[in-house]
Amino acid sequence: MFFIANEIKRARDEWEREVLAKWLRDHPETKETFTTKSGLPLERVYAPEGTEGDYLEKLNFPGQFPFTRGVTPTMYRSQTWVMGQYSGYGSAEEANQRFRYLIEQGQTGFSIALDLPTQIGLNSDHPLARGEVGRVGVALDSLQDVETLFQGIPFHKVRQLRTTANAIAPIAAAMFIAFAEKNGIEPNSIKILIQNDILKEYIGRGTYIFPPRPSVKLAADVVEYCAKNLPNWTPMSVCGYHIRDSGSTAVQELAYTLANAIEYVREVISRGLTVDEFVPKLYVFLASDIDLLEEVAKFRALRRLWARLMKERFCAKNPESMRLNIFAYTLGGSLTAQQPLNNVVRVTIEALAAVLGGVQTLATSSYDEALGLPTEEAVTIALRTQQIIASESGVTGTVDPLGGSYAVEALTDAIEEWVMAELQRIDSAGGTVSCIEEGIFQKELSKSAYEYQKQVESRERVVVGVNRYVSGEQAKIPVFRVDESIEQRQVARLQALKNSRDGEAVRSALLALERAARENRNIIPETITAIKTYATVGEICGVLRKIYGEYRDLALF
Repeated sequence: MFFIANEIKRARDEWEREVLAKWLRDHPETKETFTTKSGLPLERVYAPEGTEGDYLEKLNFPGQFPFTRGVTPTMYRSQTWVMGQYSGYGSAEEANQRFRYLIEQGQTGFSIALDLPTQIGLNSDHPLARGEVGRVGVALDSLQDVETLFQGIPFHKVRQLRTTANAIAPIAAAMFIAFAEKNGIEPNSIKILIQNDILKEYIGRGTYIFPPRPSVKLAADVVEYCAKNLPNWTPMSVCGYHIRDSGSTAVQELAYTLANAIEYVREVISRGLTVDEFVPKLYVFLASDIDLLEEVAKFRALRRLWARLMKERFCAKNPESMRLNIFAYTLGGSLTAQQPLNNVVRVTIEALAAVLGGVQTLATSSYDEALGLPTEEAVTIALRTQQIIASESGVTGTVDPLGGSYAVEALTDAIEEWVMAELQRIDSAGGTVSCIEEGIFQKELSKSAYEYQKQVESRERVVVGVNRYVSGEQAKIPVFRVDESIEQRQVARLQALKNSRDGEAVRSALLALERAARENRNIIPETITAIKTYATVGEICGVLRKIYGEYRDLALF
């Protein structure tokens, strides 16, 4: 092997000295430096001498540690990924209609988009909610809205039901449990995935309520409760997507996501659970951007990093703890309002990168998302994109189709090396919460986003239709409009609910919840009870605000 590697190096040196040198003399305009979208250097050509190392240690076969090449031996040859869309808007009735339509079109999973008031624990009748109700997701004020949202949904056809609940993750979990129990459904039979990653909200998105440390406690409440009572649920999807959409590089996306995961795992372990009792059910949620080779390498590197992290740092014994499931969503921030039909191509490339990278769940953006909420036509095309890749492209016929590519393997190694260095820097700064409180992550993201925007504006980085190949014609794209009366109807329903429910039962349940929180107990049981009395999201968060306070990011004030 040493002899072969040396022979390849000798041949490459000779090629560079003679063939390439002559070409560059004859073509002096050839660009010398190339990088990935995240800034990783790209070699002119890759050869086997850059892929030394023990094959079984670095790659191994699909379904084998460190899972670089896939989490199962057969991957999509056995079953395609879960196909889903992030959807929901207006009231529960409108969102229910969209979900049922998508299931009829062959969708196998869906993510419930929540409006901003719901995400930050405000009822639709709160003064700060005015003008935002139902705007970027569905308003869920109480169990009543969940009952409407799920009316007629054939749960047996849904492989995964997801929600972006983070600051309100304990409440969302309680809502789903209460809905199931009140309708005679075994909660554990519904395939629920709760995002429940509050730390990335401080880093890259902003829909937090409480300070970081009590928020980690609440996230761990959900994980602990599910580990003990709902083993089929996915109680957390550690999320790098919003970090990437806020301007991070691929390396920062992985490093900050893994740092957040370390924080959560430590918290749950501190409660007496072993890593093998809860980690196998966790997911990681990443963006799939348009730099195809970098993204494929990113997904492969993450599986290897996760496997080694769980084995070496947390002493996992169960291979399932090291076998990471990945949910990917094509990057909304890469879509453009200019020449929006180009976004169909962008989404296709991003979806293909996720599939080539071996993800377990995929959601695809709609081409009109830079203009507004997706129309029914746009969301159907987004779903069809996944179905065409699965059924027509041929890439699902073999596991890890790009495995063995010298370029992909070199990029996988480079991303892993850079992420490990970033994790060491985070550890030396005191870990995720300290980095958030000191504003370290936020400053790094701002810097990365600024550098990328400079490249776009200087045309160093081409964005078709924006800074090159610009045409004066405006595509006539129908833009979805939220009915202005939805907010009024939602507020009226909420007021009617408050007037008709058992007020004493609500007060008693909220007092019990307050006691559980003050005593630092897991609040999920008391939250379920409160939800069943039709206590609202705003009332429950009001109780918790009294105990934990509200967070103010120092970087914003």
